Amino acid sequence: MWPEARPYSSGVTHDEGDETVHGTSMPTVSGESAGEQDAAQAAAPTATQTAEAYRPGYELVAERILLLIADSGLRPGDRMPTENELAARLGTSRSMVREAVKILSAIGRVRAQKGRGLYVADDEGMLGSSRWGGFFLPTDLDHVYMLFEFRRVQETAASRLAATHATPAELRAIEEAAETCRQGHVTGEAAMFDHGDDEFHLALAAASHNQFLVAAVREARRLQRQSNIIGMHGAVGGHATEAIEEHAAILQAVRDGDPEIAAQATATHLDNTLEDYRNEIQRRLFG
Repeated sequence: MWPEARPYSSGVTHDEGDETVHGTSMPTVSGESAGEQDAAQAAAPTATQTAEAYRPGYELVAERILLLIADSGLRPGDRMPTENELAARLGTSRSMVREAVKILSAIGRVRAQKGRGLYVADDEGMLGSSRWGGFFLPTDLDHVYMLFEFRRVQETAASRLAATHATPAELRAIEEAAETCRQGHVTGEAAMFDHGDDEFHLALAAASHNQFLVAAVREARRLQRQSNIIGMHGAVGGHATEAIEEHAAILQAVRDGDPEIAAQATATHLDNTLEDYRNEIQRRLFG
């Protein structure tokens, strides 16, 4: 038996050209009539609701589906309610649920099987296992903080080891990743920036010569990507320019073979990135 959906209070938000999802508790309706009720209750944003506070309706619904999964204690591989049942429980339309399911499928939290329904995704990753996969909520600031706290422990350790163990080839890999990230920022190509950022942190972990740290960094960044997609709508955030400089400082410390400076530079980078995430998620949730 699924628990009642939690009331949601981040304000009225509307999807582009489609339904409106209200931030307050919504009455339970059934089937496709939910979409009609949504449309009937939809209201245009007020003048005080600026573009900065905008969140697409499907993004809100995706977040609420994750809350329902967590509240119900569903595990990876468990079957979920149908799209119609989710729409009724969340007080929205089936089309809105369908779009939410697409984004949850893309980030590896839900699996849709044709003719069989929706399932909580199986995830064999270290942090995405049955315990962690249902635990992490991408827009919960406490969860984001804990994730960055975990990253700080793992990645400062990886940087210390990299400063001692990095080979010339590994240094080149770190440098190339930093340059890809920089080029993405200079050209405004968010996908290139994200790719370079991922590769930089993974190359740094690889240079530690500790496969457990490599696995931990990879999985923590995968969860962070979920937060980026749902909580920040894929935005790079306001920290990009500083991130490029911070990458350069980390690379220089590793190249100089200075473990403590490398660890401190990594800690500074992660602390600043966390602050950027906090600010961006709070802005999107509360305007």
